[in-house]
Formats: sequence, structure tokens, C-alpha cells
Amino acid sequence: MSRFLAILWRDLRLAGRWGSDTVMVVVFFVLAVVLFPFGVGPEAQVLARIAAGVIWVTALLAAMLSLERLFLVDYEDGGLDLLASAPVSLELVVLAKCLAHWLTTGLPLILVSPLLAVLLNLEAEGYAVLLAAMLAGTPTLTLIGAIGAALALGARRGGALLSLLVLPLYIPVLIFGVAAVDASVAGLSAHPHLMFLGAFFLGALALSPWAAAAGLRQALE
Repeated sequence: MSRFLAILWRDLRLAGRWGSDTVMVVVFFVLAVVLFPFGVGPEAQVLARIAAGVIWVTALLAAMLSLERLFLVDYEDGGLDLLASAPVSLELVVLAKCLAHWLTTGLPLILVSPLLAVLLNLEAEGYAVLLAAMLAGTPTLTLIGAIGAALALGARRGGALLSLLVLPLYIPVLIFGVAAVDASVAGLSAHPHLMFLGAFFLGALALSPWAAAAGLRQALE
């Protein structure tokens, strides 16, 4: 646990020192959502109907912006070789990096999303469910993205390859995240959709560190 916390603290300090990834993700998220009222019109009913989908799609795309750098910096400066040879499992390294990535990108998206929901005229019943769905869904996006980032490591045009790898796997999270908010707004129970999001998270938490670690070992050979 101490080694896990050490890697986590190291990545958080590096993210705080650079700061550009977090700012880029949040700015993209805000600007993309703000553009939708200009594209579809200012009608409150139209915006309310598409609010959940707009927030989830833009959050998904924003989270992908920094995925390529999840392992790339350590790979280029040799830090990944040192972590792989350290007396700590590579799966634990992946998990620590995923947690640091979510804290610096996913969590800011969750904090900003209620303000953007106000802009899109989301019904009041959907705010709590939106936060709960994003709290369960965004870590899943990071964990799935870690697999793609590991497989695309060292490849030419790794960013494009990463997008092709992870976007199809993001679709179930997107569907149930939007469905949870829509069900709450319609007066229905959002619990089944939130349970599916929780199941996706637990499945990704169990499988992603092993799959990403295997991809990293292949890239280091």
C-alpha cells in the first residue's frame, strides 16, 4: 500500500506541476457544451431533452484527451522501465496511475457538470443522478482507456489508434449514463442503470490493470 500511495502521490505532483492536462480537459468540456445551444437553438425544451446526452458525450471525449499521456511520459523518459523493474507489481502501478488520472481529469469533469447542466436547462430531478452516474462512469472510462493507452504505447499515431480501441468500449457506459438521467427526469427509477454502471466499474477494476499491465510489458520488450 505504501508503494501504491508513493506512485499515486508522484503522479499527482507531476500533474500539479504541469497542470495543462486538467485545464485542457475542463476547457474542452466547457466549450463543447457551450457550443450546443448555438447549434441547436436556445429553446429550453430542446436543450433539456438533449442535456444528459450532450454532457455525457462531451465528458467522454474530454476524458480521452489526456489518455495518451497516461503512460507515454514515463515510457519516453525511461521511468516506466524503472517502475517495471521495481519490487512492485505492474498491475499496481497501472491502478495508481489510473487513480491519479481520474483525480486530475475525471473528478474536475464531475464538479463542472452541474453548472453545465444548468446551462442546458436539465430538469432538477436529474442533477443528483447525473452526479452519481458520472461518479460511477468516469472511473470506468479511465480504466478502459488505460488498456488502450498501454496497447497504443510506442505506436505511430498512437492517439488515433487509442481512440479506435476505446471508443467502442465506451458505448455501454454512455448508454446507461444517459439512460439513468433520462429515467430520473421522466419520474422512473434510475437504480437499474446506476447498478449497471457500478457493475461496469467493478468489472473494469478487476480486469483493466491486468490487461494494461500486459500491454505495457509488450511495449517494454
